[in-house]
Amino acid sequence: MARIVGIAGSLRAGSYNASLLRAATGLMPAGSTLEVGTIRGIPLYDGDVEAAEGVPPAVVTLRDQIATADGVLIVSPEYNNSMPGVLKNAIDWLSRQSANGDHTFGNRAFAVIGASPGGFGTILAQNAWLPVLRTLGTRQWFGGRLMVSRAGSVFNEAGELVDEKIAAQLAKFLDGFVAFTKS
Repeated sequence: MARIVGIAGSLRAGSYNASLLRAATGLMPAGSTLEVGTIRGIPLYDGDVEAAEGVPPAVVTLRDQIATADGVLIVSPEYNNSMPGVLKNAIDWLSRQSANGDHTFGNRAFAVIGASPGGFGTILAQNAWLPVLRTLGTRQWFGGRLMVSRAGSVFNEAGELVDEKIAAQLAKFLDGFVAFTKS
């Protein structure tokens, strides 16, 4: 059984990426689970705050979720042709070593998907994540890409995935990623 932690890279209530992550929880292969983590509540990284107060509780919670997962699914929007700052900030906090010296990312399976209202999906954001994830020592899955474009027509007003073609692509992506986490 594979256990994946998914992280949406937007804080917006109506985020297409949060909707894509929720849809993924229902499309996981049999015998695997997708637990939704959150970046909500993670402050801007400040080494002085870390030195004085330690790692914030929201970071510790997400770090603990990741530490026991077989893989991490980043569901990233694209802001100004790159990754969103709020998600990069969370990754920066998570990259700090825990009190017992464990590293959150080392050799853990990672995959990146995303949704955008535009016509090009999130290709530039996904490409921007590659050097960051490489630097952190993750095992990146390259067996598939999922860049949902024109997301306004893929989700309904309630944030539910209504496009059967995208749902099938997402299910296939998840099958491949779960298999990769077991290798």
